[in-house]
Amino acid sequence: MKVLVLGGCGIQGRTALHDLASDDQVTEVICADAQFDALSKINPFTPMEKIILTTIDAKNADDLVNVMKPVDVVIDLLPKEFAEPVNQAALTAKVSVVNTNYMYDPGDMHDKAAAAGIAILPECGLDPGIDLVLYGSALRRFDTLTGIKSYCGGFPEKSACTNPLNYKTSWIWRGVLSSTKRDSTFIVDGKRINIPGARQHDVANIHSVEFPGLGTLEAIPNGNAAFFTDRMGLADTIVNTGRYSLRWPGWAAIWRPLKDLGFLDETPVSGLGDGTISPMDFMDKFLAPRLVYQDNEKDLVAMLNIFEGVMTGKKMRLTSTLLFERDLDTGLMAMSKGVAYSAVTAAKMIANKQITDTGVLSPMFHIPEAPFLESLKKRGITVTETLEEIRD
Repeated sequence: MKVLVLGGCGIQGRTALHDLASDDQVTEVICADAQFDALSKINPFTPMEKIILTTIDAKNADDLVNVMKPVDVVIDLLPKEFAEPVNQAALTAKVSVVNTNYMYDPGDMHDKAAAAGIAILPECGLDPGIDLVLYGSALRRFDTLTGIKSYCGGFPEKSACTNPLNYKTSWIWRGVLSSTKRDSTFIVDGKRINIPGARQHDVANIHSVEFPGLGTLEAIPNGNAAFFTDRMGLADTIVNTGRYSLRWPGWAAIWRPLKDLGFLDETPVSGLGDGTISPMDFMDKFLAPRLVYQDNEKDLVAMLNIFEGVMTGKKMRLTSTLLFERDLDTGLMAMSKGVAYSAVTAAKMIANKQITDTGVLSPMFHIPEAPFLESLKKRGITVTETLEEIRD
Protein backbone atom coordinates (compact mmCIF):
# COMPACT_ATOMS: atom_id res chain seq x y z
CA MET A 1 0.00 0.00 0.00
CA LYS A 2 1.32 3.43 -0.99
CA VAL A 3 -0.02 6.43 0.91
CA LEU A 4 0.49 10.15 0.32
CA VAL A 5 0.37 12.53 3.29
CA LEU A 6 -0.08 16.15 2.28
CA GLY A 7 1.28 18.40 5.02
CA GLY A 8 3.30 15.55 6.45
CA CYS A 9 5.61 17.77 8.48
CA GLY A 10 2.92 19.39 10.60
CA ILE A 11 1.98 18.21 14.09
CA GLN A 12 -0.76 15.93 12.77
CA GLY A 13 1.21 14.97 9.68
CA ARG A 14 4.19 13.69 11.63
CA THR A 15 1.88 11.50 13.71
CA ALA A 16 0.32 10.11 10.53
CA LEU A 17 3.76 9.40 9.03
CA HIS A 18 4.85 7.54 12.15
CA ASP A 19 1.68 5.44 12.22
CA LEU A 20 1.80 4.59 8.53
CA ALA A 21 5.52 3.79 8.43
CA SER A 22 5.09 1.48 11.43
CA ASP A 23 2.41 -0.55 9.62
CA ASP A 24 3.52 -3.68 7.76
CA GLN A 25 0.68 -3.21 5.26
CA VAL A 26 2.21 0.07 4.13
CA THR A 27 5.15 -0.25 1.76
CA GLU A 28 5.72 3.41 0.99
CA VAL A 29 4.71 6.75 2.46
CA ILE A 30 5.14 9.95 0.48
CA CYS A 31 5.52 12.98 2.71
CA ALA A 32 4.66 16.07 0.66
CA ASP A 33 5.39 19.45 2.19
CA ALA A 34 7.36 22.65 1.68
CA GLN A 35 10.14 21.87 4.20
CA PHE A 36 11.14 18.86 6.25
CA ASP A 37 13.18 19.99 9.29
CA ALA A 38 10.42 18.98 11.71
CA LEU A 39 10.78 15.31 10.76
CA SER A 40 13.76 15.14 13.11
CA LYS A 41 11.17 14.96 15.92
CA ILE A 42 9.95 11.51 14.80
CA ASN A 43 13.18 10.16 13.35
CA PRO A 44 14.34 8.31 16.51
CA PHE A 45 11.24 6.07 16.69
CA THR A 46 9.94 5.89 13.11
CA PRO A 47 11.01 3.60 10.22
CA MET A 48 12.13 6.55 8.09
CA GLU A 49 13.32 4.29 5.28
CA LYS A 50 9.69 3.89 4.17
CA ILE A 51 9.16 7.65 3.90
CA ILE A 52 9.88 9.49 0.66
CA LEU A 53 10.15 13.27 0.89
CA THR A 54 8.62 15.33 -1.91
CA THR A 55 8.60 19.10 -2.06
CA ILE A 56 5.37 20.52 -3.45
CA ASP A 57 3.61 23.82 -3.91
CA ALA A 58 0.09 23.04 -2.72
CA LYS A 59 -1.20 25.99 -4.76
CA ASN A 60 0.06 24.32 -7.95
CA ALA A 61 -2.53 21.94 -9.40
CA ASP A 62 0.05 20.03 -11.46
CA ASP A 63 2.20 19.45 -8.38
CA LEU A 64 -0.77 17.97 -6.55
CA VAL A 65 -1.88 15.74 -9.40
CA ASN A 66 1.61 14.41 -10.09
CA VAL A 67 2.32 13.51 -6.48
CA MET A 68 -1.06 11.76 -6.19
CA LYS A 69 -0.87 9.55 -9.27
CA PRO A 70 1.45 6.83 -7.90
CA VAL A 71 -0.41 6.22 -4.61
CA ASP A 72 -3.39 4.18 -3.45
CA VAL A 73 -4.90 6.85 -1.20
CA VAL A 74 -4.24 10.44 -0.07
CA ILE A 75 -4.44 11.86 3.46
CA ASP A 76 -4.86 15.63 3.28
CA LEU A 77 -3.64 17.39 6.43
CA LEU A 78 -3.08 20.78 4.84
CA PRO A 79 -4.90 23.88 6.14
CA LYS A 80 -8.59 23.92 5.25
CA GLU A 81 -8.20 26.50 2.47
CA PHE A 82 -6.43 23.83 0.40
CA ALA A 83 -9.29 21.30 0.61
CA GLU A 84 -10.95 22.38 -2.64
CA PRO A 85 -7.81 22.28 -4.84
CA VAL A 86 -6.76 18.98 -3.24
CA ASN A 87 -10.15 17.45 -4.00
CA GLN A 88 -10.01 18.74 -7.58
CA ALA A 89 -6.54 17.23 -8.01
CA ALA A 90 -7.83 13.92 -6.62
CA LEU A 91 -10.54 13.90 -9.29
CA THR A 92 -7.93 14.39 -12.00
CA ALA A 93 -5.55 11.78 -10.55
CA LYS A 94 -8.47 9.43 -9.81
CA VAL A 95 -7.20 8.77 -6.29
CA SER A 96 -9.35 8.75 -3.13
CA VAL A 97 -8.65 11.33 -0.45
CA VAL A 98 -9.37 11.64 3.28
CA ASN A 99 -9.29 14.97 5.10
CA THR A 100 -10.26 16.24 8.53
CA ASN A 101 -12.10 19.46 7.67
CA TYR A 102 -15.82 20.25 7.76
CA MET A 103 -17.58 20.07 4.38
CA TYR A 104 -20.97 21.73 4.74
CA ASP A 105 -21.73 22.02 1.03
CA PRO A 106 -20.13 19.51 -1.35
CA GLY A 107 -21.82 21.13 -4.37
CA ASP A 108 -21.31 18.89 -7.38
CA MET A 109 -18.28 17.20 -5.86
CA HIS A 110 -20.24 14.04 -4.95
CA ASP A 111 -21.30 13.37 -8.54
CA LYS A 112 -17.83 14.16 -9.89
CA ALA A 113 -16.12 11.86 -7.39
CA ALA A 114 -18.58 9.05 -8.08
CA ALA A 115 -17.99 9.45 -11.81
CA ALA A 116 -14.23 9.31 -11.23
CA GLY A 117 -14.66 6.15 -9.13
CA ILE A 118 -13.06 7.68 -6.04
CA ALA A 119 -14.06 8.47 -2.47
CA ILE A 120 -13.68 11.91 -0.92
CA LEU A 121 -14.02 11.47 2.84
CA PRO A 122 -14.02 14.78 4.77
CA GLU A 123 -14.63 15.34 8.48
CA CYS A 124 -12.51 12.34 9.41
CA GLY A 125 -10.32 13.45 12.29
CA LEU A 126 -11.08 13.83 15.97
CA ASP A 127 -13.90 16.39 16.00
CA PRO A 128 -15.30 16.13 13.43
CA GLY A 129 -14.45 12.48 12.94
CA ILE A 130 -14.62 10.08 15.85
CA ASP A 131 -17.74 11.85 17.09
CA LEU A 132 -19.47 11.37 13.73
CA VAL A 133 -18.70 7.65 13.69
CA LEU A 134 -20.44 7.51 17.08
CA TYR A 135 -23.35 9.55 15.68
CA GLY A 136 -23.82 6.96 12.95
CA SER A 137 -23.64 4.11 15.44
CA ALA A 138 -26.31 5.72 17.62
CA LEU A 139 -28.54 6.33 14.62
CA ARG A 140 -28.48 2.62 13.82
CA ARG A 141 -28.97 1.49 17.42
CA PHE A 142 -31.87 3.73 18.44
CA ASP A 143 -35.35 3.33 17.03
CA THR A 144 -35.80 7.09 17.43
CA LEU A 145 -33.20 9.69 18.37
CA THR A 146 -34.47 12.79 20.15
CA GLY A 147 -31.30 14.24 21.66
CA ILE A 148 -27.60 14.51 20.79
CA LYS A 149 -25.08 16.54 22.75
CA SER A 150 -21.47 16.37 21.67
CA TYR A 151 -18.50 17.73 23.64
CA CYS A 152 -14.82 17.69 22.74
CA GLY A 153 -11.73 19.58 23.82
CA GLY A 154 -7.97 19.52 23.91
CA PHE A 155 -6.22 21.24 26.82
CA PRO A 156 -3.26 20.81 29.19
CA GLU A 157 -3.15 18.42 32.10
CA LYS A 158 -3.46 20.33 35.37
CA SER A 159 0.26 20.37 36.07
CA ALA A 160 0.86 22.00 32.66
CA CYS A 161 -1.60 24.84 33.32
CA THR A 162 1.10 27.44 33.85
CA ASN A 163 -0.55 30.52 32.31
CA PRO A 164 -3.75 32.50 33.02
CA LEU A 165 -5.59 30.81 30.12
CA ASN A 166 -4.99 27.31 31.52
CA TYR A 167 -4.41 26.45 27.86
CA LYS A 168 -1.56 25.56 25.52
CA THR A 169 -1.57 24.88 21.81
CA SER A 170 -1.68 21.35 20.47
CA TRP A 171 -2.67 22.51 16.98
CA ILE A 172 -2.63 25.86 15.14
CA TRP A 173 -3.13 28.81 17.51
CA ARG A 174 -4.69 30.90 14.72
CA GLY A 175 -7.26 28.13 14.33
CA VAL A 176 -8.02 28.25 18.05
CA LEU A 177 -8.58 32.00 17.81
CA SER A 178 -10.87 31.56 14.82
CA SER A 179 -12.88 28.94 16.70
CA THR A 180 -13.64 31.49 19.42
CA LYS A 181 -15.69 33.38 16.80
CA ARG A 182 -17.57 30.43 15.32
CA ASP A 183 -21.32 30.76 14.86
CA SER A 184 -23.43 27.93 16.27
CA THR A 185 -26.85 26.48 15.48
CA PHE A 186 -28.52 24.33 18.11
CA ILE A 187 -31.95 22.82 18.56
CA VAL A 188 -33.45 23.49 21.99
CA ASP A 189 -36.87 22.06 22.86
CA GLY A 190 -37.54 21.55 19.16
CA LYS A 191 -36.62 25.11 18.11
CA ARG A 192 -33.55 26.17 16.15
CA ILE A 193 -31.36 28.59 18.06
CA ASN A 194 -28.62 30.60 16.34
CA ILE A 195 -25.73 31.77 18.50
CA PRO A 196 -23.51 34.35 16.76
CA GLY A 197 -19.79 33.84 17.26
CA ALA A 198 -19.60 37.22 18.98
CA ARG A 199 -21.89 35.89 21.73
CA GLN A 200 -20.35 32.44 21.97
CA HIS A 201 -18.83 33.09 25.40
CA ASP A 202 -21.78 34.88 26.99
CA VAL A 203 -22.75 33.51 30.39
CA ALA A 204 -26.16 32.44 29.05
CA ASN A 205 -24.53 30.24 26.40
CA ILE A 206 -22.05 28.27 28.47
CA HIS A 207 -22.55 25.53 31.03
CA SER A 208 -20.51 23.08 33.09
CA VAL A 209 -20.18 19.31 32.66
CA GLU A 210 -18.68 16.73 34.97
CA PHE A 211 -16.14 14.63 33.07
CA PRO A 212 -15.00 11.29 34.54
CA GLY A 213 -11.43 11.55 35.80
CA LEU A 214 -11.19 15.31 35.27
CA GLY A 215 -14.02 16.91 37.22
CA THR A 216 -15.74 20.11 36.14
CA LEU A 217 -15.17 21.40 32.61
CA GLU A 218 -16.61 24.40 30.81
CA ALA A 219 -18.72 23.81 27.67
CA ILE A 220 -18.78 26.49 24.96
CA PRO A 221 -20.99 26.43 21.82
CA ASN A 222 -19.02 25.15 18.83
CA GLY A 223 -20.63 24.99 15.43
CA ASN A 224 -23.71 23.85 13.58
CA ALA A 225 -25.16 20.89 15.46
CA ALA A 226 -28.42 21.02 13.51
CA PHE A 227 -26.52 20.48 10.26
CA PHE A 228 -25.54 16.98 11.35
CA THR A 229 -28.93 15.95 12.72
CA ASP A 230 -30.48 17.15 9.45
CA ARG A 231 -28.03 14.97 7.53
CA MET A 232 -29.03 12.06 9.73
CA GLY A 233 -32.67 12.52 8.72
CA LEU A 234 -33.71 13.61 12.22
CA ALA A 235 -35.28 16.98 11.41
CA ASP A 236 -38.73 15.73 12.47
CA THR A 237 -37.70 13.92 15.66
CA ILE A 238 -34.74 15.73 17.20
CA VAL A 239 -35.70 17.80 20.24
CA ASN A 240 -32.29 18.89 21.55
CA THR A 241 -28.87 18.96 19.96
CA GLY A 242 -25.68 20.95 20.48
CA ARG A 243 -21.95 20.77 19.83
CA TYR A 244 -19.54 22.19 22.42
CA SER A 245 -15.85 22.79 23.01
CA LEU A 246 -14.47 21.75 26.40
CA ARG A 247 -12.03 23.85 28.42
CA TRP A 248 -10.93 24.21 32.02
CA PRO A 249 -13.30 26.59 33.88
CA GLY A 250 -12.63 30.29 33.34
CA TRP A 251 -11.98 30.19 29.58
CA ALA A 252 -15.16 32.04 28.60
CA ALA A 253 -14.68 34.70 31.27
CA ILE A 254 -11.32 35.61 29.70
CA TRP A 255 -12.46 35.72 26.08
CA ARG A 256 -15.79 37.49 26.60
CA PRO A 257 -14.29 40.95 27.39
CA LEU A 258 -11.42 40.52 24.92
CA LYS A 259 -13.88 39.88 22.10
CA ASP A 260 -16.08 42.78 23.20
CA LEU A 261 -13.01 45.04 23.08
CA GLY A 262 -12.19 43.91 19.52
CA PHE A 263 -9.04 41.91 20.18
CA LEU A 264 -10.11 39.32 17.59
CA ASP A 265 -11.06 41.81 14.88
CA GLU A 266 -9.36 41.16 11.55
CA THR A 267 -9.32 44.75 10.30
CA PRO A 268 -5.81 46.25 10.22
CA VAL A 269 -5.18 48.99 12.74
CA SER A 270 -3.55 52.25 11.68
CA GLY A 271 -0.42 52.84 13.71
CA LEU A 272 0.06 49.18 14.56
CA GLY A 273 3.26 48.15 12.78
CA ASP A 274 3.08 49.12 9.11
CA GLY A 275 -0.69 49.47 9.19
CA THR A 276 -1.39 45.96 7.88
CA ILE A 277 -1.59 44.27 11.29
CA SER A 278 -4.98 43.48 12.80
CA PRO A 279 -5.74 42.78 16.46
CA MET A 280 -6.22 39.12 15.46
CA ASP A 281 -2.75 39.10 13.88
CA PHE A 282 -1.27 40.55 17.06
CA MET A 283 -3.02 37.99 19.29
CA ASP A 284 -1.80 35.22 17.01
CA LYS A 285 1.84 36.25 16.85
CA PHE A 286 2.14 37.52 20.42
CA LEU A 287 0.48 34.64 22.27
CA ALA A 288 1.44 31.62 20.14
CA PRO A 289 5.04 31.35 21.43
CA ARG A 290 3.78 31.76 25.02
CA LEU A 291 1.44 28.77 24.75
CA VAL A 292 3.90 26.04 23.81
CA TYR A 293 4.03 22.69 25.61
CA GLN A 294 7.31 21.77 27.24
CA ASP A 295 8.76 18.33 26.54
CA ASN A 296 7.60 17.02 29.92
CA GLU A 297 4.04 18.38 29.67
CA LYS A 298 1.00 16.48 28.45
CA ASP A 299 -2.01 17.63 26.52
CA LEU A 300 -5.31 15.85 27.10
CA VAL A 301 -8.19 15.12 24.75
CA ALA A 302 -11.63 14.65 26.29
CA MET A 303 -14.74 13.72 24.32
CA LEU A 304 -18.28 13.15 25.55
CA ASN A 305 -21.28 12.25 23.37
CA ILE A 306 -24.74 11.86 24.89
CA PHE A 307 -27.54 10.30 22.84
CA GLU A 308 -31.15 10.07 24.00
CA GLY A 309 -34.16 8.47 22.39
CA VAL A 310 -36.24 5.33 22.17
CA MET A 311 -34.71 1.87 21.98
CA THR A 312 -36.95 -1.22 21.93
CA GLY A 313 -39.85 0.79 23.33
CA LYS A 314 -37.92 2.36 26.22
CA LYS A 315 -36.49 5.84 26.71
CA MET A 316 -32.73 5.34 26.83
CA ARG A 317 -29.55 7.36 27.24
CA LEU A 318 -26.27 6.24 25.62
CA THR A 319 -23.15 8.04 26.87
CA SER A 320 -19.83 7.63 25.05
CA THR A 321 -16.62 9.00 26.57
CA LEU A 322 -12.97 8.96 25.70
CA LEU A 323 -9.95 10.48 27.41
CA PHE A 324 -6.33 10.13 26.32
CA GLU A 325 -3.06 12.00 26.69
CA ARG A 326 0.25 12.85 25.07
CA ASP A 327 2.88 10.14 24.81
CA LEU A 328 5.96 11.62 26.49
CA ASP A 329 8.22 8.84 25.15
CA THR A 330 7.58 9.92 21.55
CA GLY A 331 6.36 13.44 22.15
CA LEU A 332 3.26 12.79 20.00
CA MET A 333 0.46 15.07 21.17
CA ALA A 334 -2.92 13.67 22.19
CA MET A 335 -4.68 16.02 19.76
CA SER A 336 -2.51 14.91 16.85
CA LYS A 337 -3.12 11.26 17.69
CA GLY A 338 -6.89 11.73 17.72
CA VAL A 339 -6.84 13.47 14.35
CA ALA A 340 -4.13 11.50 12.55
CA TYR A 341 -5.02 8.00 13.73
CA SER A 342 -8.62 8.52 12.61
CA ALA A 343 -7.59 9.77 9.17
CA VAL A 344 -5.01 7.00 8.73
CA THR A 345 -7.46 4.29 9.76
CA ALA A 346 -10.09 5.52 7.30
CA ALA A 347 -7.54 5.89 4.50
CA LYS A 348 -6.36 2.32 4.96
CA MET A 349 -9.99 1.14 4.94
CA ILE A 350 -10.40 2.77 1.54
CA ALA A 351 -7.17 1.32 0.19
CA ASN A 352 -8.06 -2.15 1.56
CA LYS A 353 -11.59 -1.97 0.07
CA GLN A 354 -13.27 -2.09 3.49
CA ILE A 355 -14.89 1.12 2.27
CA THR A 356 -16.02 0.69 -1.33
CA ASP A 357 -18.51 3.53 -1.80
CA THR A 358 -17.58 6.39 -4.09
CA GLY A 359 -18.50 10.05 -4.09
CA VAL A 360 -18.39 12.39 -1.10
CA LEU A 361 -18.72 10.15 1.94
CA SER A 362 -19.33 10.76 5.64
CA PRO A 363 -17.94 9.07 8.77
CA MET A 364 -21.57 8.80 9.96
CA PHE A 365 -22.61 6.48 7.16
CA HIS A 366 -19.57 4.98 5.47
CA ILE A 367 -16.97 4.06 8.11
CA PRO A 368 -17.47 0.58 9.62
CA GLU A 369 -17.72 1.37 13.30
CA ALA A 370 -16.33 -1.81 14.89
CA PRO A 371 -13.00 -2.06 13.00
CA PHE A 372 -12.54 1.70 13.15
CA LEU A 373 -12.89 1.83 16.94
CA GLU A 374 -10.79 -1.31 17.34
CA SER A 375 -8.00 0.33 15.34
CA LEU A 376 -8.11 3.37 17.62
CA LYS A 377 -8.15 1.14 20.71
CA LYS A 378 -4.92 -0.52 19.58
CA ARG A 379 -3.42 2.97 19.47
CA GLY A 380 -4.53 3.87 22.99
CA ILE A 381 -7.80 5.64 22.17
CA THR A 382 -10.66 3.75 23.80
CA VAL A 383 -14.33 4.73 23.71
CA THR A 384 -16.24 3.78 26.88
CA GLU A 385 -20.03 3.44 26.77
CA THR A 386 -22.82 3.38 29.32
CA LEU A 387 -26.46 2.66 28.44
CA GLU A 388 -29.22 3.49 30.90
CA GLU A 389 -32.97 3.79 30.94
CA ILE A 390 -34.40 7.29 31.39
CA ARG A 391 -37.09 7.16 34.02
CA ASP A 392 -39.54 10.05 34.18
